[in-house]
Amino acid sequence: MRCIRSVLVFLAAILLLGGFIFWNNCVLQIENFEVHLKKLPNSFQDLRIAVLADLHGREFGKNNRELLRQVQKSSPDLICIDGDLLDEAEDIGMLQPLIEGLCAIAPTFYVTGNHEWQLENLQSILSQIEAFGATVLRNEYVVLRRKEEKLIIAGVDDPCGPYDQKTPEQLMEEIYEAEGKNACVIMLAHRNDTISMWSQLGTDLVLAGHCHGGVIRLPLVGGVFGTKRELFPAYDAGLYEKNDTQLFVSRGLGYTNVRLRLFNRPQIAILTLHPSG
Repeated sequence: MRCIRSVLVFLAAILLLGGFIFWNNCVLQIENFEVHLKKLPNSFQDLRIAVLADLHGREFGKNNRELLRQVQKSSPDLICIDGDLLDEAEDIGMLQPLIEGLCAIAPTFYVTGNHEWQLENLQSILSQIEAFGATVLRNEYVVLRRKEEKLIIAGVDDPCGPYDQKTPEQLMEEIYEAEGKNACVIMLAHRNDTISMWSQLGTDLVLAGHCHGGVIRLPLVGGVFGTKRELFPAYDAGLYEKNDTQLFVSRGLGYTNVRLRLFNRPQIAILTLHPSG
């Protein structure tokens, strides 16, 4: 009898552990953030941005139906994909249902991460992403208009991209020359550790990923592993501020080398923007 009880306890523990690991790795988490920007025009008050990052070719349900369902449920005005959308050429099959599904919910913007630049057919993939309806931002920007006011959505290629690509300094100079120094700029940039540079350039809000939330997150401590093999990275997840620049780092949706997320569920972040000052 004692032996049977021990076996049952062991099996229950295995089931609980398996359920916990599944919940951490496969159950999407929607998180809401309030972001206050000094230069945000009043007409863009309460603009909702869904931030997705680091999917790495994963699917949540067939054709990412669960991911699309959760994004739609959040009612975003814009969707921003901050790179590392796929890892392998074989992942290309997931693009059409995902991108078309997202674009049916809200205008969708995309920038490359470091992993896309390992793909030989990247140019073809970027063309397909655009054909499916998303706006691919490669060191360029678009202007959103409401009433007589405007908001700049810009994006940069990952540093792993072309060596002669336009620099962030050149892009911001181009924006200010064309749109004025008072333009509010939201920048999609995959890397999570560049807030000092963007602050010097006067960017209002930077949306990033790359760190996967530190892979394993410890309660009251935060992410454990950084992208440069360091422990407890400074910019692992959430909102950060330097001067008048804010950085949002997504915890991401997928994984690469370490196929494990612990205390770190796949994240759909919803940022609601407000003017301040």
